[in-house]
Amino acid sequence: MNLSDTPTAVIAEDEPLLAATLESALAQVWPDLKIVATVGDGRSAVTQALRHKPEVLFFDIRMPGMTGLEAAAELADAWNTDAQSGTPFPALVFITAYDQYAIAAFEAQAIDYLLKPVQLDRLQKTVARVQLALANSAHAAINFEATLGQLRALLAGSPASAASPLKVIQASVGSSIRMVPVQDVVYFEAADKYVRVLTASHEYLIRTPLKDLLPQLDTEVFWQIHRASVVNSASIDAVLRDEAGRLSVSLRGRPEKLPVSRLYVHLFKAM
Repeated sequence: MNLSDTPTAVIAEDEPLLAATLESALAQVWPDLKIVATVGDGRSAVTQALRHKPEVLFFDIRMPGMTGLEAAAELADAWNTDAQSGTPFPALVFITAYDQYAIAAFEAQAIDYLLKPVQLDRLQKTVARVQLALANSAHAAINFEATLGQLRALLAGSPASAASPLKVIQASVGSSIRMVPVQDVVYFEAADKYVRVLTASHEYLIRTPLKDLLPQLDTEVFWQIHRASVVNSASIDAVLRDEAGRLSVSLRGRPEKLPVSRLYVHLFKAM
């Protein structure tokens, strides 16, 4: 974009006072920036970003229903990247309370972040970096691929603390607990506060969130292909491409076809 134009931004922050403080601080350090929407949850952030196509996104990491990282990933999956009709993907700035791991992860991936409460001098540095990135946005396709890689790394989180991958899933069924060998699982799917565990012939529900289950799985066997789904790679029968270029996988032993988000299409590049 040309910085002589009026740049726009969406703020996603579930604490209204912090959102107002950030908007006020931005008015001081970047008076040309127009805030086109301020929302308090991840789903609304995706909706408003798709509606307004802003140049910058300020996303709180912790929001109701969907984290800032998950919202950014879902937005990337829905973004129109067509060279002729598409708009460059927004510059991302994540807002976080002090967290040593999160900060190290952002710095390792060269993703801009702001600590709560937002300090004016830090915001000035972030704005300068964002403005530079926008001024150099001619290579939009390259920048988008880099953003996908950054989001993948951030969503992967910290490495598993377990000495070895999980071997058995303990799933409650009525008054009993079924011991489900992990190797029998075709795929896992997030479902609100639960995770669906699907084998070729059965379905179970467990209370462990997908983000907590992921570090316990063998990543060479279980591939995350979408924000909400992790598939046993040995159960993938075929990779399908629709007319719009979107990928999905068909499975051995299950009738479902699972969509592959843009963040994870790299898993199938060699196929």
